[in-house]
Amino acid sequence: MARSRNPAHRLALLAAATKVIAAEGLGASTASIAREAGVSTGTLFVYFETKAALINELYVVLKSEMGRAATENLQAGAPPREQLRSMWDHWIAWAVNDPVKRHALAHLSVAEELGDDSRLAVHAAYAGIAEILERIVADGPMREVPLSFVSTLMSAIADATIDDLIANPDPSGTRSTLAFDAMWRALGG
Repeated sequence: MARSRNPAHRLALLAAATKVIAAEGLGASTASIAREAGVSTGTLFVYFETKAALINELYVVLKSEMGRAATENLQAGAPPREQLRSMWDHWIAWAVNDPVKRHALAHLSVAEELGDDSRLAVHAAYAGIAEILERIVADGPMREVPLSFVSTLMSAIADATIDDLIANPDPSGTRSTLAFDAMWRALGG
């Protein structure tokens, strides 16, 4: 007889995996994750058939959460610079306010276990962001490069900013603004 699934256990496992992977990296054991969630290792496998399945679901969950945070209150008719600044501010806030999720996502983003379905799910969730980036770079110095390079450059600048702000908080927002302005100039502003 199959064991019934409690949605609270699934959420606890995802939260525990976030915390443990952030601290230990992708080598974190399923036993550590289950222990952090307060369930048995066997229970973990009731919800996630394999560790790879857990990694893929957590990647999609965290990446989608970050994307939703970045596009929160995005004004559809606003000029592209304002839209990008809004996304930037929300993205930075999401990562700085929850560095554990940000660290876990950094590990998950390079996981060999990530499947095409997970990458496609995230790609679809970020379609609106991609459209804004395409409009921004259309007439600038990056117009001839793949959007994947533009996204990687933007992520690198954001990651450097986030790392700095986590280590050295800046309540004035000055460094975030400086980083945004540098990114804007590089992208097409």
